[in-house]
Amino acid sequence: MPDVFADLVGQDEAVTTLRQAAAAAALLLDRVDASEQVEQPPGATAAMTHAWIFTGPPGSGRSVAARAFAAALQCRTGTGCGACAGCHTTLSGTHADVRFVVPEGLSISVTEIRTLVLRAASTPAGGRWQAVVIEDADRLTEAAGNALLKAIEEPPPRTVFLLCTPSTHPDDISVTIRSRCRVVPLRQPPAAAVAAVLTARDGVPAELAGWAAAAAQGHVGRARRLARDAEARKRRDAVLAVPRRLTGVGACFDAASALIEAAEAEAVASVADLDAGERTALETALGAGGTGRGAAGAFRGAAGQLKELEKRQRSRATRAQRDALDRALVDLAGFYRDALTVAMGAPVPAVHTDVAELARTAGQRWTPEATLRRLEAVLACRSAIEANVKPRIAVESMMLALWRG
Repeated sequence: MPDVFADLVGQDEAVTTLRQAAAAAALLLDRVDASEQVEQPPGATAAMTHAWIFTGPPGSGRSVAARAFAAALQCRTGTGCGACAGCHTTLSGTHADVRFVVPEGLSISVTEIRTLVLRAASTPAGGRWQAVVIEDADRLTEAAGNALLKAIEEPPPRTVFLLCTPSTHPDDISVTIRSRCRVVPLRQPPAAAVAAVLTARDGVPAELAGWAAAAAQGHVGRARRLARDAEARKRRDAVLAVPRRLTGVGACFDAASALIEAAEAEAVASVADLDAGERTALETALGAGGTGRGAAGAFRGAAGQLKELEKRQRSRATRAQRDALDRALVDLAGFYRDALTVAMGAPVPAVHTDVAELARTAGQRWTPEATLRRLEAVLACRSAIEANVKPRIAVESMMLALWRG
């Protein structure tokens, strides 16, 4: 059976660091006295500390690394064997001493962090570590970051904080939090490594795996989606057809509308079942459909809770739409990157091998400067949306820039 780090593709240095830290953490527990209390924080050892930041580009495996490390900390052997109950329950998200924050909306609130920190301060039920894994910690609000900072500055003896961010830039994580954490940098996995994983673990044919790995630009999850999901491949094809559609101002606005509508449809489809299940569960818990005395009146009084649920679901839908749109923009950036390599005569392989001829034609027709401006327009659109510019406005502006060159 593979160990907990088996899904961390192409990150040998990071895996070595995390294995050493897990071993040091296990050694620290071996020195615990009879009262089961650690006399000093985990940071007392060279390899282990109480707060970590996992950084890297999308698809590099930040959350995978954090979850695997949390499992290794709970492993009875201290190695992350993948076979014991501690490993299994952590990886499945059911371990009593491991808490995950996976933001569904645009930000992580201070209330959520305060509640989490309070629960994490308790003694581990399993006698090992309390682990707090915060995915997308760059979405912490300022108040939430301050609440987390206080907990990191004064950590409980057996609590470990694992944060995942794109980088350690102040725009992603505050400098004060960064200064109190150990950083584990992850890199974009090589396409060959991603393809090998798809073939070995998912049974994807080698040719399809190689294409999906290249098209996903090292993003393991997206490569798996492209290899398995025909609808995902159709959406990608529609995005890569955009450069051919930009024949005038009207066409630019039509292309922008099509891209936005496709992202909205994908987002609705991705959250529809979850939304329906949450609403049904809440209505049942509040007594919907009950026939007992006072049941109908009690349900009518629960309107506030239903509105709060709808608010969370709208926030999640917005996040899902932006994520879907960002995936489309990454594909589009890959096309212009391929065209730029042609324009510059760079001897590097294409990202989108199936439209390489189209990219070659574009690269030969456009000047390198014009191609670079188009690539920068796509990247600027991504940044604008991340900065909360209305997606439609940002995409329309991008389309006009792509047409003008």
